[in-house]
Amino acid sequence: MTTTSAPASAPLTRQVSQRVSQSVFDGSRLRVVLLVDVYDGAQQQFLEAYEQLCNQVASVPGHVSDQLCQSIENPSQWLITSEWESAPPFLTWVNSEEHVEMVKPLHSCVRDTRSLRFHVVRETGGPAANAARTLQAEPRMGDGVIRHALTFTVKPGSEPAVAKILAEYNSLNPKVDDTTRLCRTTLFMHGNRVVRAIEVRGDLLAALRFVARQPEVRAVEEAINPYLEQDRDLDDADSARVFFTRAALPAVHHVTAAQEDPKAERHALFYPAKPGSGLELARLLARQDESAADDPKSPVLQSTIFQRDDVVVRLVDVRRGVGADDPALAPKTAELKGFLDGRGAKGSAGPARMDLVTDRRSPGA
Repeated sequence: MTTTSAPASAPLTRQVSQRVSQSVFDGSRLRVVLLVDVYDGAQQQFLEAYEQLCNQVASVPGHVSDQLCQSIENPSQWLITSEWESAPPFLTWVNSEEHVEMVKPLHSCVRDTRSLRFHVVRETGGPAANAARTLQAEPRMGDGVIRHALTFTVKPGSEPAVAKILAEYNSLNPKVDDTTRLCRTTLFMHGNRVVRAIEVRGDLLAALRFVARQPEVRAVEEAINPYLEQDRDLDDADSARVFFTRAALPAVHHVTAAQEDPKAERHALFYPAKPGSGLELARLLARQDESAADDPKSPVLQSTIFQRDDVVVRLVDVRRGVGADDPALAPKTAELKGFLDGRGAKGSAGPARMDLVTDRRSPGA
């Protein structure tokens, strides 16, 4: 693998790639669409909560503008659209504790929400109006799979018990509905941190809700509740919502270097970022993986980088027989060490190998 010499703040190459299915690092503007279903009779309460939220969001770095729209057919349906300079500042804000507290007034008046995020590829308007607006140069080619992860910590000393519980749940029916299917669920642990990576074809939100409703999943969640560092009550909607909001670990970059190999082995690497360096560390890893994808000698077949605050996890599928400690899998460069705080494997300034708990793959996925 090789590392490019571009500065950490430089956007990744924006050439058309048949490999990259997802990336937040191309520097183009972001459009966020939030579909909101408001309780009957709560429209005025929702409007007041939105206006308070809007005033706070206006000062968030990277925020450009937003609009609030109400359906002409159903007064309970609302649409919020916002524009951001690029995806990273939005993700930094939406994954922050500030955001968790900011949206609490909406909980009592909103029945359901659905968030969609898009890079802007084309738009109408004269050259002068668009001169300072960065568009995504070309469409990216995806593989139809949505990748997401959840992460949380358990009480120190409870790791063996938690691993046993997580490893023993029964596999789910992969069919969510006619358009959505669960493809793969992989769980890893490093110390007391749990990471559950999910791959879905179709609607991610529908899949997550489907999984949460299954009795076998609910039993597992209830069994690990006593071991969690962050208390939660799954019977309380607000408690569950806050927990899973804080647990969300978004995929910020994915690259596939070769056709999928059914014999590939999956590893996860945890990168302990210095405080405030998580996003730039993820950006550096994304550049390294793009460079490695052009190297036919690289053992990495595909890589997904998940990042939230200073939690950075890299999920890699490698050729059979390549271990997580293989130097080619996670090269230690001087630039990389600048973002790590030295709590990696064996106390070195490098990534830590996560322990595989379970890897469930749906037939035909």
